[in-house]
Amino acid sequence: MKGRITISILLSFLLIGCGEANRQPVDDLITVDVTANYPKKELILQDFMDVEYVPLETTDEFLVKGRVMDVGKDLITVVNTKEGEVLLFDRATGKGVKNINHRGQGPEEYVLPFSVLLNEDKNELFVNDPFSSRIQVYDLEGNYKRTVSYNKQGAFVFYDYNEDYFLSEEIGVPGNEGPANSFFLLSKQDGSIKDIEIAYGKRKSVVIAKDGLVNFPPNGFIVPFQNGWVLTEPSADTIYLYQPDNDVRPFMARVPSVQVMEPEVFLFPGVLTDRYYFMQTVKKEYDFGKDEGFPSTDLMYDRQEKKIYQYSLLNNDFKDRKEDMFLRNLSNKIAYQTVMDASSLIEANKDSKLNGKLKEIAGRLNEDDNPVVMLVEYKK
Repeated sequence: MKGRITISILLSFLLIGCGEANRQPVDDLITVDVTANYPKKELILQDFMDVEYVPLETTDEFLVKGRVMDVGKDLITVVNTKEGEVLLFDRATGKGVKNINHRGQGPEEYVLPFSVLLNEDKNELFVNDPFSSRIQVYDLEGNYKRTVSYNKQGAFVFYDYNEDYFLSEEIGVPGNEGPANSFFLLSKQDGSIKDIEIAYGKRKSVVIAKDGLVNFPPNGFIVPFQNGWVLTEPSADTIYLYQPDNDVRPFMARVPSVQVMEPEVFLFPGVLTDRYYFMQTVKKEYDFGKDEGFPSTDLMYDRQEKKIYQYSLLNNDFKDRKEDMFLRNLSNKIAYQTVMDASSLIEANKDSKLNGKLKEIAGRLNEDDNPVVMLVEYKK
């Protein structure tokens, strides 16, 4: 049964913080001019985040060819989409734990495992197959448990909202400028849907299509923050905070209106911490001939100074490396994760660019080894 969640927009636009850890009260509504030139500032990742490195074991059974999708208390999940594999690694040691492959056309199988979520407490693994519009649920040994079917198109990624629901986004495409909801909750048990309504004018899509070719920026529309989730509807001028009680409140605003820009410049939040809100402006331009486009500017709002900056973010463990704060994170267990390939780490170590634990790990790597996972957590 399809439910509905409506937004109550507060006249004061004053946001009240929720939750416990990483949990200062949320500021008054921030307004970002997506056309402005802001002053520059340099930051060091380790000054406000805890960083952990996990080298993934390399064997014939555990070869990483895809993406790290989710990180739990004890496990790291990797999806090799083309191969149909879901790999589980031990978070503490990096050793391979389980290779799960249920690719096929059967009722307990998937066509392509596009994204994966862990629930270690319930011994469940959720594998999203958007091409079949269903999520296959297995235990952590790979045994089939149930199927959750959903009636949405363009739902490629699901986020871990709570014990009962996923939170997801439906990507708008050119030609679909009519009213539609980008965000919805999906029951983990029966696939029932609750739409999250956000008001806007004309539907704006981040997707560019030309002569049968399609491209879009990698930014996600959903970002974890404290105990809630920040929702970015590209067609709206307000970004919202969606809280555990289903309350949706204004979180950030952008000017000028996306409705009057041609080409559009979108604003996407990235990692959000007690001190800093990282965000990125992305211009809707792409050259298919040169295979380049979507020019972007990295911005940061300093909550203590109450100022916006263009920033560069350095890593104390890796000289000259600049960190990306706009990687998708499917749960709020950590801030984000990324990978460093073995060959680049070996080369950086030869050039004396590495320090500490990362330097030790690089000294043990071979060129063809699996990547090293960098886990970034909010400072406790």
